[in-house]
Amino acid sequence: MTNPVSRRYFLGAAGLAAASTALAQNSPNNKLIVGVMGTGGRGTALCRGFANAANVEVKYTCDVDRDRAAEASKIVEGLTKKAPEVIQDYRRILQDKEVDILVCATCNHWHAPATIAALAAGKHVYVEKPCSHTPREGELMVQAARKADKKVQMGNQRRSYAKIIEAIEEVRKGTIGRAYYAQCWYLNLRPTIGRGMAVAAPANLDYNLWQGPAPRKEFRSNFLHYNWHWFWHWGNGELGNNGVHYIDLCRWGLDVEYPTRVTSTGGRYRFEDDQETPDTNLVNYDFAGGKSIKWEGLSCNRMPAGKGVEIQFHGERGTIAIEGNGYSVYDPAGKLLRAEKGEGGDSIHINNFLEGVRGNGRLSSEIEIAHKSTLLCHLGNIAYRTGRLLNIDNKTGQIRDDKQAMQYWTREYEKGYEPTV
Repeated sequence: MTNPVSRRYFLGAAGLAAASTALAQNSPNNKLIVGVMGTGGRGTALCRGFANAANVEVKYTCDVDRDRAAEASKIVEGLTKKAPEVIQDYRRILQDKEVDILVCATCNHWHAPATIAALAAGKHVYVEKPCSHTPREGELMVQAARKADKKVQMGNQRRSYAKIIEAIEEVRKGTIGRAYYAQCWYLNLRPTIGRGMAVAAPANLDYNLWQGPAPRKEFRSNFLHYNWHWFWHWGNGELGNNGVHYIDLCRWGLDVEYPTRVTSTGGRYRFEDDQETPDTNLVNYDFAGGKSIKWEGLSCNRMPAGKGVEIQFHGERGTIAIEGNGYSVYDPAGKLLRAEKGEGGDSIHINNFLEGVRGNGRLSSEIEIAHKSTLLCHLGNIAYRTGRLLNIDNKTGQIRDDKQAMQYWTREYEKGYEPTV
């Protein structure tokens, strides 16, 4: 069988992820200037990660909520003794010729438009997951990266963890025989988002700029700063929010790209509120060659204590399970054969990206890889929203013979914000 996860790649990726090179640490010519767009939870974590990286300067913290941008600037200043400039409009970052990298940690509807604009401005991009809000945006991001000849990495950081890379190598080299089925789970205990009311946007928030590419809607009390995930207008539900991490690894381990069929069931079962996306969701993907992926998302339920496995690969001679940053190997009867523990964290994936930008290695989650995994999430959501099985062209990933479903391939944009390449 083919084994693209070669030993050379494994050792190279693990080495790059461990730390920046001595050259990068010491040479002024290798210093990278960064602007961070979106300084919520993930954005602030990325501010820390890039600020702590060797020979990197975070020059801007940018958020439509200026209070959050200011707080992120203070955090970076505490780490580096130099405060980034606090701004609300990301276009200031793109206009600055000193900036090498845009870090995009905004809401999902901004990911692709901001990335494409940054590439056109000559910047490399680290973009949070999911890389796009629609399938068409992902296609455009790949085109834009190729046109600009710049690096784009998605923040599915498990792609850079040494023991996760090793686990995928074990699957693909045949440790459990022919692997044919991968299943994964995401579990949380989220509260209700309630019923929102039309109210004035906070004074510290530029709500018009927050909406950006999305057609305008009035501000309501339960959109920000996190619940936008559960509205199709801006978010992609739990599948795009967290499912992408696990589906990505399933796709990688099974060595598949585009499916042949997608089904999705579930609903908003736990609470009666404004949430549009399901809190209970089961998605199945069938691939050519007798392979299948299942994702189960439970936003409002946890598993019993001790049931923390996130991914399982099943093959002819056993199972490989990924939990946290490590993995375990089982025989066909479920007997544990061995367990491997590993380390994780943003810094590993960030350093992989920085070394790729410096020309010292390949990206763990280059935008084409990222798009193919994100597309599976989009297809699952489209299957859910149409309520039927989708037949997919496994050469292109596009939906076959279903005009209604293909209406979700793209979206309407606010005039002047349409992403183009």
